[in-house]
Amino acid sequence: MKKRFSIFFSMLLVLSMFLAACAGKDSGSGTKNEGNKESNVPQELRVNINSEPPALHPGLASDSTSGGVLLQTFEGLTRGGKDGKPENAMAEDVQVSDDLKTYTFTLRDAKWTNGDPVVAEDFVYAWKWALDPANQASYAYQLYYVKGAQAINEGKGAADTLGVKAIDEKTLEVTLENPTPYFLELTAFYTYYPVNHKVATADANWHTEAGENYVSNGPFKMTEWSHQDKIVLEKNADYWDAEAVKLEKIEMYMINDPNTELSMYDNGELDRAGSPFGTLPTDALPQLKESGDLIVKPIAGTYWYKFQTEVPPLNNKNIRKALSYSINRKAIVENITQGGQIPAMAAVPPSMIPENEQGYFADADLAKAKEFLQAGLDEMGLKDASELPNITLSYNTSEAHQKIAQAVQDMWKNDLGVNVTLDNAEWAVYIDKLHKGDYMVGRMGWLGDFNDPINFLELFREKNGGNNDTFWENAEFKQLLADSQKETDPDARMQMLKDAEAIFMDEMPVAPIYFYTNVWVENENLKDVVVSGLGDVQLKWAHFE
Repeated sequence: MKKRFSIFFSMLLVLSMFLAACAGKDSGSGTKNEGNKESNVPQELRVNINSEPPALHPGLASDSTSGGVLLQTFEGLTRGGKDGKPENAMAEDVQVSDDLKTYTFTLRDAKWTNGDPVVAEDFVYAWKWALDPANQASYAYQLYYVKGAQAINEGKGAADTLGVKAIDEKTLEVTLENPTPYFLELTAFYTYYPVNHKVATADANWHTEAGENYVSNGPFKMTEWSHQDKIVLEKNADYWDAEAVKLEKIEMYMINDPNTELSMYDNGELDRAGSPFGTLPTDALPQLKESGDLIVKPIAGTYWYKFQTEVPPLNNKNIRKALSYSINRKAIVENITQGGQIPAMAAVPPSMIPENEQGYFADADLAKAKEFLQAGLDEMGLKDASELPNITLSYNTSEAHQKIAQAVQDMWKNDLGVNVTLDNAEWAVYIDKLHKGDYMVGRMGWLGDFNDPINFLELFREKNGGNNDTFWENAEFKQLLADSQKETDPDARMQMLKDAEAIFMDEMPVAPIYFYTNVWVENENLKDVVVSGLGDVQLKWAHFE
């Protein structure tokens, strides 16, 4: 008996010494322990992106679906870091002149997925291409901060006058129109991404299919693009920071049914469901909240209805205001969206202008709405709302958009006597209709590209601007935006932007509905998916434990 215990304790002693020795080997490196922990776990992520991305060309993309793919496959001079602040990416070093108008970027050694080096000329080419009016880049105005950009895009200046120059292969010099304190946030945005100038010059359609000509420079490369079905990304072994990338493969499905998306997640066919990539069914949100599985994060974004201001009766300001004031936003966010959204009575999110949580008018103010309606009818020489042209309310195919549209249709009919017809289309068709002005009232949302109120206001600077589907323009509004970009006093500049928003909300080319939140569920072993305060998502650091 004693011998058996002796042997037993001897074995325990040897085992404890062995465990201590093993622990000691990795005690100086948490990263090594983490790597060992992950080594037997497949690093393959499956998500749903709802629909076919309209454009996977950095210069043509203008929507969150396309942007969500490009953010994984491309990289600009800077990239939003885990803390949301811009950090050096393709740029290894940045020097700024004393007048804050000239930026000199030194590029790091980096490769395109075809093995070509990333050079300064790739940035020069990409920015000039986006500004060329012949290419009809909706987001070209994002480059207007660069000297000469607006004149080039409007056909009033030669491409060579753009304030961007390749000093040599590794040095890019950028001259701005005015000091821009958020410029390094802009250079992380996809309109500022480089494009391999050799490939793009040889093949104008390089960006339309996966294959050897679809070259990128980000953490992942696209290896499959089955249109209307799925996109497959794989780790880019030639990425300059490949050691930080843990995922080996990402499958992005295109399923435009929130119930199917959640069902796939429940069945283990998706590792993440909901925004920013996909959409959760609104009816499921209360139960997901109660179970503790739902993750909710407020973001700098506004869901709104755009008015086509050149089409009667929406060319009348008072009619637009009547429609907007009558909407019961609280009912929409509590009974339909159910994701913690905040009713919006302003255009700019409260994360940028705090007082906008209250907004410019009261929610569901029917008394005011009826006053505006009567004023509009009087101006149009009409007796009552029944004589107004029938209003078409358009939205892209989605359960939530449909429910909101139906609710607003009922509000406008029951409270104002306005007849409304609903119209829906798939995303690519829908956004094309809006850009062409082929609509009356259209659902759209805007997620901030950088953390400054001007990002929400400059959309409407020009009547024919890339993303201004309302065709509204106001000289005083334009002047305030222009003056704000030259103002060096931060408080004075912010007041100019607030004054501009006040004009915008009085003219009402859009009816804000709510300020966004992202809501999602994800595999508990999925870590370090970085969702920024602007609502974009990065998978560079994502991994499974």
